[in-house]
Parts: sequence; structure tokens; C-alpha cells
Amino acid sequence: AGEVLLRSTGQAYVGDEFDRIVVLTQEDGTRVLLKDIANVVDGFEEDPRYASFDGENAVMVFVYRVGEQKVLDLVADVRSYVNDFARTLPDGLSITVWRDGSAYLRDRLDVLIQNGAGGFALVFVVLAFFLRLRLAFWVAIGVPISIMGALALFPIFSVSIDVLTLFGFILVLGVLVDDAIVVGENIHTHQDQGDDPVRAAVLGAQEVSKPVIFGVLTTVTAFAPMVLSPGQIGQMFGTIGVVVIMCLFFSLIESQLVLPAHLAHHLKPGERSGKTGDPRPEGEGLNARWKRLQAVTSEGLGQFADRYYGPSVTWVLHWRYAAIATALTLLLLTTGILASGRMSFRFFPKIEGDYVTAALSLPQGTPVETTAAVMAGLEAAALRVKEEIDREFPMPGGSIVRHLLVSIGEQPTLQNGPGAVGNGTGSHLGQVAIELESLRPISSPEVVRRWRRETPPIPEAEDLEFSSDYISMGDPIHFELRSDDVDQLVAAAGRLKAELAAYPGVFDVADSFRAGKQEIKLAVLPAAQALGISLEDVARQVRQGFYGEEAQRIQRGRDDVKVMVRYPEQKRRSLTDLENLRIRTPAGGEVPFYSVARAQRGYGFASIRRTDRRRVIGVTADVDPHLANANQVIADIERSVMPRILADYPGLSHSLEGEQREQEEGVAALGRSYAFALFLIYVLLAIPLRSYAQPLIIMAVIPFGLVGAIAGHVLMGLEFSMMSVFGVVALSGVVVNSSLVLVDSVNRRRALGASLIDALRAAGVARFRPIVLTSLTTFAGLAPLLLEDHLGARFLIPMATSLAFGVVFATVISLFLLPSAYLVLEDLKGWRNRRGAFRSPLGGVAERDSQTSGPRAA
Repeated sequence: AGEVLLRSTGQAYVGDEFDRIVVLTQEDGTRVLLKDIANVVDGFEEDPRYASFDGENAVMVFVYRVGEQKVLDLVADVRSYVNDFARTLPDGLSITVWRDGSAYLRDRLDVLIQNGAGGFALVFVVLAFFLRLRLAFWVAIGVPISIMGALALFPIFSVSIDVLTLFGFILVLGVLVDDAIVVGENIHTHQDQGDDPVRAAVLGAQEVSKPVIFGVLTTVTAFAPMVLSPGQIGQMFGTIGVVVIMCLFFSLIESQLVLPAHLAHHLKPGERSGKTGDPRPEGEGLNARWKRLQAVTSEGLGQFADRYYGPSVTWVLHWRYAAIATALTLLLLTTGILASGRMSFRFFPKIEGDYVTAALSLPQGTPVETTAAVMAGLEAAALRVKEEIDREFPMPGGSIVRHLLVSIGEQPTLQNGPGAVGNGTGSHLGQVAIELESLRPISSPEVVRRWRRETPPIPEAEDLEFSSDYISMGDPIHFELRSDDVDQLVAAAGRLKAELAAYPGVFDVADSFRAGKQEIKLAVLPAAQALGISLEDVARQVRQGFYGEEAQRIQRGRDDVKVMVRYPEQKRRSLTDLENLRIRTPAGGEVPFYSVARAQRGYGFASIRRTDRRRVIGVTADVDPHLANANQVIADIERSVMPRILADYPGLSHSLEGEQREQEEGVAALGRSYAFALFLIYVLLAIPLRSYAQPLIIMAVIPFGLVGAIAGHVLMGLEFSMMSVFGVVALSGVVVNSSLVLVDSVNRRRALGASLIDALRAAGVARFRPIVLTSLTTFAGLAPLLLEDHLGARFLIPMATSLAFGVVFATVISLFLLPSAYLVLEDLKGWRNRRGAFRSPLGGVAERDSQTSGPRAA
């Protein structure tokens, strides 16, 4: 009374069940089982990959973040799970965390937070030395307010807290108080004159609001090229630019609205501020002693401006043309150091990582046993280096080397960026990776150098690459050769490699051409046709015997299991096994393989790469920065080597790739965006100044920031890099900010009737204090990072060096050169007016009278 399902249950799921499958039943009742004629193996597919971890067999499980999970929270959950899981493992098995990506982040975050806190403390100390303590407090409080405002916008702009965003906060620490110093100083001055505190706050903020607002806008514009830069370098610096711009936005709001409100109410009506507060207090308390010290420093800065800076700038104004010529000479000499190559330029400084790897590539088809033997030599060399380091740098907690991973048949990716090592599989591949302690007395490049020294030559290796960088922008030297002729490409690549290897300091020279595995090409003989055997029949049966035929698939739990039928492994390892293969005929008979087919050895291609439909081979090399410069080596190759190679191989072309291509594209894009930013800065300066000429004298100070940046790199012993260039770009807005305030002050004094010389001198003396303070706070905010010796923060130092030293030097230049340039501009206006004289039709000379509408005879 209803449907009934009929089902037969005979599916085998495990090895024992397959053993009992009946293959044949004889007439006498005897049965032939599958186990009688075949070896049933219930296991994993044949795979040459295996690994050892600290000398023990190991299996790696990779855990990745997906979605919007917080890295540190995710890692905490994983570590908690690992600890719980470890307690359930039987004896002989253990589990540990390897390559915890958050460790690098957490370590660098701690370092940058410490530097940020130290920088903020120094900024406050500088302010407290020269400003009234309450004024210094309200000026400094704008820094955390601006940072918290930027953090509130992080989710909107999809920005996360990481090393680069924290560096952005550190970079802008001293800059954030610049506008507050100018506003606070002006309010302070009005209150010192006896004005009502509220009225003084309003007037003081209004007087400097225009230069302050436009000064912040010019700084924002200067950081815009970072956001607009393309490629991976743009992704990094774009984050810094976004953070800085958000902080400046909130800093402007705080200095224009919040700070005046605080300063308006920190004094009672009728109470005077005084330059450093109340008259010098009597007594020996800490507060009294601090106020006396504060009075000395503040008054000393004012006296220095009156007694020394004022007469000095007057003297410089008298010799203005000589001063400008001297400054230009200094600029040319300094830039000549960089242009001549006396200071080396590196596109991107190496970011040292905590992992040191050696990736080995042998010819394709190399048996895994051969690869394992070679890898044993690499591992032994690594262990010798470990023992050497432990003897030289003993650590109380153990060894500098945390773990040692040996992977055979695979190269797991352990670094970041387009030049990352690894991410390949095959019996010919292997990798040894060393994990180092984050806080260590030896650098990872030095570990690589020692590892190279201990590694014996490996003649059969097609490529052996050592790496210690956390992020790689590609190989420092990377030529891509293009041709339609493969043999021509291989020959040209060989010549180029030989030329590169001859340069001192150039190593790891390799090319991307890889010969494929050995091939055995099958072809049928005429005898096969007589038997009705086709090439398809031969190919199918050879595949069934050596690769296997998929008989069925079964679902076992969560796994999809293939059931493969093929010859035993010992019958699939030589050409003789192929020759002895029995080929079935359509009639049901069997004949030996050698009687109906021919097997010919050969090689295939491991990969085929084309660019614009042409075959390409890449030639790469690394460079020791202490012995050579990649840009200089490439320039010499382009000038003396490449023309000969191109002449000897017609149809061959080449291009630069890797780090050089990133450099070319990055510099070109930065040049375009920086030129546009300078135009916008000019427009932003022209609006408040109402002049087309005065913005030019302000912007004339910008190149002199480069002088300070280069001098800073010389003092710090650093290479000039793209990080340094971005620091110079950011410096442009900071320098313009102070100069705009000075020029605006000169214009206001001239509008009140002061003579030109008096206006220049008085404005310089009046603005000396806030200009010097903004320079000192910018330098103080970056000082802890400049002195940081932690490996994880070193790659940030070049940018901080450019900004810190550039601001100091540009400030000195602006205090003297800017008034001189202003006066020269007035000289040019006078010369132009004199040139405006013209001859009358009667032959006399006429000039336009400024008081009348027509010409008068001269």
C-alpha cells in the first residue's frame, strides 16, 4: 500500500572492502578477489611534498583572515585554540604557531606608539619652555584631539590601524601644533597688551585666520601627491597621506574654534597674560623654579630676536643679492651631490623581516630524493650559522633563531610584495626558512651573508635565492628580453647574465627561462596499423598504466575520494617498463609496446611567457648596496652592453621591469602630481596675498628644504630613497605655512604705513618666535623616531629625516632669504616702473604720472 524503494548495497568505501571485491568466479566455485591480483592502497595521492620543522616531520596549516576581522583578535582566538588543541594530542605529537603575521605588526606598533608618545612629550616640553604653561597645554591638547578625530573617520575611509597609519600620526605630530602656535601666540600678544580676554581671543584669531587657514590648505595640498601615487608604493604612502590630511583638517578646526574659546576664559577680565605668565614668582617651589626657567627661555628667545636676528636681517637686506646668490650656490652644490651619484639613490629601502629564506630550484623532473639531498646541505649550513650566532650573541632566553623549517616539493610564500619568494610546487623545488627573534643584535641581511658563506656550491641548481626582506618591490635589476626566436632569447639572456655577474656587488644573477621536464613522445609504427591499433589506442593505454584510470569516486565523510587503477610504482619508473607494456589489440590480443610504437626522448617547456605576443625571458639580479648601486649598474648596462647585444641579435628588444619599472612609474606619477600640487599651492597663496608675484617668493623657499633633507641624510648616514623624496614633497607645505605667515605680517605692516625695510624687520622679529617654535616642535615630534634603532622602524627614518632636517634648514633660510626676496621683488617692481617710461612723439622722454591720467614730459 505505497511506494517501496529497492536498493542494492555493495559499494566499497575502505581498503579492506576493496580487497574483498570478487573479480572472477570459476566454474568450480573458486573466486578471484581483487586483493589476489592487485595491491590495494588506501592512502593519500602520490605527492612529493613534505616538510620538517626543527628537525621533526611536520604538516603546516595556514589560517588566513577574510572579511573585516581584526588581526590581533583573530590571532588571539587562533592561539587560544592551538593551546586547547595541544592538550588533546597524544605523546609524540606537538603543535606550535609558525609565521604569526601579527607579531610583526604588534612589535612595530609598540615601537611606533613609544616613539609617538615620546614625540608628543618633547613637543609639549618645547612649548612649555617658551609659552605660558596653560597656553602650552591648550596648544598641545590639539594633537590628541586631531588624532582622535582622524581615528573617528578611519571606518569611513576604510583605513585600519597599522604601521603606516601610526607613522602618519608621528609624522604630523609637530605639524599639528603649527597653526595653534600662531593663533595662540597672537592671542597671547593681545592679552599681554591688556585687552579683554574674550576680545583678545577673537581679534587674535581673526588677525591670523587667513594665513593659518590657507597655510593648512597648502600643507594638505603638499601631502596630496602621496594619495595620488600609483602602484604598491602609492598604496603605502597613500595611507600616510590620508592620515595626515585628516589630522590637519581637525587641527584647523581646533585652532580656529576650540583654542580661542579656551584661551578666552583662562584669564579673568583685566588680568594680563605676560610673556611667560605672571611676574617671576618668588620662592623655591618646583612651580616657581619652572616659571623662572620659563621666563629665562622665553625672554631669551625674544631678546635673541631683538638683539641678533633684527640687526642680522637688516644687514642681509642690504646685501640681498649676495645673500640670494649664496643661497642658490648652496642649493646647486647640494643637489649636485645627489645628481652626481656621490649620494646613492635607492628606490625603496629594504624593510628587514624576521624570516630568512633560501629558495632552491633544480631542473624540472628532478627526483624528490635528489632535491632532499641538496636541501640537507642547505639545512646543515643554516644550522652552522645558528651555532655561530649563538656563540657570538648568547641570549639568556635561548637562541636568536626561533625555528627552522625545511620544505621539499614546495616553496611557501613568506614575504610580501611583487618580488616575494616562493609560492611554487614540484619535486624540483625546496626551501629552508629561519625565523629570527624580533629584538636581536644582528640584522637579517647579515644572517643571509653568513648563510651564503656556509652554503657549498650547488652546480645543478637553476636558481638559489636568499631573501630577508619583509616587503619586496621586485628585483633591483630586472631586464625583460623579447624576441620571436626562443634560441635567440636564451643566447642573449646568457650573455646579459655574464655581463651582470662581472659587476662587483651584483649577485643572484638568474633568468626566467626554465627547461621543462623530460618528455617521451610516442608514435605508432606501420605494424600497428595492420593490427588496427591507432595512436589514440596506444596513448590511452599508456596513460592508464602510468598515470592511472579513474574507476570511480566515492564520498567518505567530507572527502571526495578517487579510486585509481594503475601499475605499481616500481613498474612505472623506467623506460624499460614502458617498452615492456602490453598493448591490447581490437581483436582482444596483446602485443609488446616496442613492436607497435616508438618512444623518443625530449624536453618540453616549463612555462611560456609572452608580452605583446612576443616570447620573453627575464634576467634578474640583486645588488649589495655597500658595493654597488642598482641605478648605476643599469645605466652602465644600457650605455655599453645592451647596444652590442641588440646589434648581435636582430629582432631582439628589451625593457626594464621589477623595481626599476616601479621606480619609473612611481617617479613619473609623483612628478605629475607634485607639479599639479605646486600649482594649487600657488593658487592658494595668491588668494590671501592678492598678488601673483608674492606667492613665487614664498615658494622659492621650497627647494631649500631639499638642502636640509640631503644634509640630514649625510648626518644620519642614510641612502636617499623614494621615502626621502616623499618626505621632501611633504616638506613643501610645512615650509610654505611659516613663510605665508611672515609675508602676511609684512603686508599688514605696510598697509598701516610702515616703510618697506621697517616692515620687513619688524615682521621678522615679531614672527621669529612662532616660526622658530613651529620648526622646533616639528623636529621634536620626529626626534625619537630619528634616534630609533629598532629594525622594524628603520625604513621609516628616511622620510622623517627629510621632513625634520628640511624644516630646520628651510626655517633658517626663510627667516633671511624670504625678506631678501621680498625686497628684490620690490626692486624689480621699481625697475619695471622705470622701464615704463617712454619717448613722446616730439622726441622727448615721457613717463606716466602716478597722480594724473596722462603722460608728462620728463
